[in-house]
Amino acid sequence: MKCRGIRGATTVDANTKQSIYASTKELLHEIIKANGVGNDDITSIIFTVTDDLNAAFPARAAREMGMSNTPLLCSREINVPDSLQSCLRILILFNTDKKPDDIKHIYLKGAAVLRSDDGDCDAEE
Repeated sequence: MKCRGIRGATTVDANTKQSIYASTKELLHEIIKANGVGNDDITSIIFTVTDDLNAAFPARAAREMGMSNTPLLCSREINVPDSLQSCLRILILFNTDKKPDDIKHIYLKGAAVLRSDDGDCDAEE
C-alpha cells in the first residue's frame, strides 16, 4: 500500500462560515465518493483558501463530517495576480493500492477552469 494524494478545488459563494463549510463538505464528499476513500485510509488533509476567504477554517467542516482523528491543516493560497478568487483547494493524502492514473481529482463550480485538458495539473497560468 502506498500513500497517494487526491487534489480537489471549488469556488465558495460567499465569505461566510456557512458557505465555506458547505463548499468544503461538498468537495470532500465528492472526492471521497469518487475515489472510494474511507476515513481510516486518510493520513492527513491540507486545505488552502484564497485571501478573500477568511470567515472560517475549512477543517472544521471536516471535523463535522466525523474526521476527528485525522490531522488537518489550513493555509492560505499564494496570492498570484489575476488568479481565481474565492477558491478552496484540498489535498487528501491517503493509503491505497490504487495506481496514480486511477485517482480522480475533483474540481467543482468555478474551479473547473483549474484543470488542464489532459488533467495533469492546475492550469491557471
